[in-house]
Formats: sequence, structure tokens, C-alpha cells
Amino acid sequence: PSGAIPKPVWLWHSRTGLDPAMVDLLWQAFLRRFDIEHTFRMLKQTLGWTTPKLRTPEQGDRWTWLLIAAYTQLRLARGLAADLRRPWEKPVTAQRLSPARVRRGFRNLRPHLACPAGVPKPSRPGPGRPAGIPNHQPAPRHDVHTITSTDKQKPNHSKKTKSTNPRPRRTG
Repeated sequence: PSGAIPKPVWLWHSRTGLDPAMVDLLWQAFLRRFDIEHTFRMLKQTLGWTTPKLRTPEQGDRWTWLLIAAYTQLRLARGLAADLRRPWEKPVTAQRLSPARVRRGFRNLRPHLACPAGVPKPSRPGPGRPAGIPNHQPAPRHDVHTITSTDKQKPNHSKKTKSTNPRPRRTG
């Protein structure tokens, strides 16, 4: 797409004797893999897929579906968003904008959209847990197989270790 002279790409596949249709299918799968990898990269880096510290798998599923909905909105808003490009990016048509570029221009869409919700009413915060009362229902913790400082073997202090300090220890 950049207009540069394409370099040969060497793809390896373990099957031998493939017909041209199968080779073409494998080439298209390789190109699709590029799109999928960049989608996951955007979900993680731009939309914060791995940022929250979720406590249950159900929360993880809900967060994933929420991000998929946000990604879909970015794809659907391509025609509405202005291209706020960085100096090194080439201008593209609205239908060719990537979700990251739509996200940059999304803030300019907000004033032009209708808001179905009313202005929030001011209120006091809820009572919550009173000060000085400990939490009697701690959140469940799930083992994620990470090594913590308490998991490491504690050194045995009964053995004397030779000091690496060149100065002798002062006694008395």
C-alpha cells in the first residue's frame, strides 16, 4: 500500500504437494493473522484490555465483551470522525481510518451527538463502611501461580556465611 517495491516473503508450511488454491488460502491466512495481531495489540495497549485487576473470570468475560463493543463502535464511527493524524502519518479516506485514528478524532464527535441521558443530580455519597470497623468480608483471592517473596525459600540462618566485606569485623 505504501508504493514501495515489495520484497519477497518466504512462508514455510510443513505439508508438501499443495495445489495453488491451497497455497493461496495459506497466504490469505497469513495476511489475516497480521490484522488479528494488531487488533489484539490495540485492545491491550489503547483500550486497556489487560489493565484492570479483575477478581473473577466472569468479570474478565464482561470486560472483554465491553472492549469488543467499544472496538465495534470505533469501527462504525469511521465515517463520522475527523482524521487527526500525526505528522508522520499519511492522510487516508474516512473509510480507511484505523480504530486508533478514529479514537483520536472521537472526542470531536461528542458535542455533535445527542445525549439520551439527563444531567446527573447532585447527591451525597452513600454511608459505606463506618470508620474504625474492619472489613469482615475480604475479597476472594485466586491463585495465579506467581512467585512472591513468601514463596521463595527462606535462608537458613543457622549456618555461618563468610563475609564478602574486605574489612574485618570489629568485636569488643
